[in-house]
Amino acid sequence: MIQSQTYLNVTDNTGVRKLMCIRVFKNKKTASVGDVILGVVKEALPNMSIKKSEIVRAVIVRTCKEIHRFKHNGMVIKFDENAAVIINKEGMPRGTRIFGPVARELREKNFMKILSLASEVV
Repeated sequence: MIQSQTYLNVTDNTGVRKLMCIRVFKNKKTASVGDVILGVVKEALPNMSIKKSEIVRAVIVRTCKEIHRFKHNGMVIKFDENAAVIINKEGMPRGTRIFGPVARELREKNFMKILSLASEVV
């Protein structure tokens, strides 16, 4: 579960490495996989389009907290890190590649472009 002041890794090729959540949308206190957050860039590569201390939107693709899949088969899945992908206002990813696995729950939230760019869908 992601809340305000949580640090996340960014798993796309926009040049951003670390992101800090400053707001969870949908009037909730915590966010899970597939939720959109507002974050500030804490660590970025030089000479890229997104700079440090820039405010961006992101969608969460991996969390350390368990995800219970009651609809499918009762499976529980969790990842080693909290990770996000930077998106624009329309919900499309700003990067052209996504590294690492992403959760299948993004399909229910209509982030199909992120699923198609990901190397593995778990």
